[in-house]
Amino acid sequence: MSDEALPLRLAELTTEDVAALRAHPPACALVPVGSVEPHGPHLPLATDTLISERASLRAAALLRERGIATFVAPSVAYGVTDYARGFAGALSIPAPVLTAYLEAIARALLGDGFSHVCLVNNHLEPAHDVAVRAAIASLPAGSASVACPLRRRWARTLSEEFKRGDCHAGRYETSLILAAEPSWVRASAQALPKVPISLADGIRAGKSSFAEMGIARAYTGAPHEATAEEGEGLYEKLVAMIAAEVEEALSLMRAPAPPTGAIPPAE
Repeated sequence: MSDEALPLRLAELTTEDVAALRAHPPACALVPVGSVEPHGPHLPLATDTLISERASLRAAALLRERGIATFVAPSVAYGVTDYARGFAGALSIPAPVLTAYLEAIARALLGDGFSHVCLVNNHLEPAHDVAVRAAIASLPAGSASVACPLRRRWARTLSEEFKRGDCHAGRYETSLILAAEPSWVRASAQALPKVPISLADGIRAGKSSFAEMGIARAYTGAPHEATAEEGEGLYEKLVAMIAAEVEEALSLMRAPAPPTGAIPPAE
């Protein structure tokens, strides 16, 4: 079976499928990363994980069209969710545990013959993002990357609500879930009032929880304004982000090493 005909999900491959990939590098593995975290009265605890999964599947299809054999590995569905403490369903794990686990997964995939591993993260708690990025810090240059909209480069391409920071289970995330799994969005979303509280502002002000920021129902923003059409447009942005992170990392791996003692060009 050709790489193009193989399922997008790594878990659906057989051992012989994976062994055959080694003969046709580069092969890339996308690892969706999320959380088990409250997302208001209208979205599921798995919201962040679902967004990472769906963006990864779409990105894998795009990368295959561009000649890179890409597969979506099983998700890492737990993360650092300290800001949501006090709300039912906030299942947080320590940052060092997450870092060690993700690094071990990346090393296992690289050791199994994948040329590149990209951690696709859509849980945007700062300590979680730091833990995810730490997981690839000691890996060889170009062998791993992180695709996360917290980077300014990608954040500026997303919606105005996202850029303001009042997007936790608001219009931004509700639109993404409507586009991915509309049955997962409770009808109550249409009746929820707008909560104009920016998590970004609260974090900069030193607040350490949703409760300290005055977030009473584990959501901010305007979920009643969400549409599946907006969600589709947002997935296009997230897919472009993932594809760029992967392709730039692979280019780094292919670039010839500078001669010993060479002076790097001025930026």
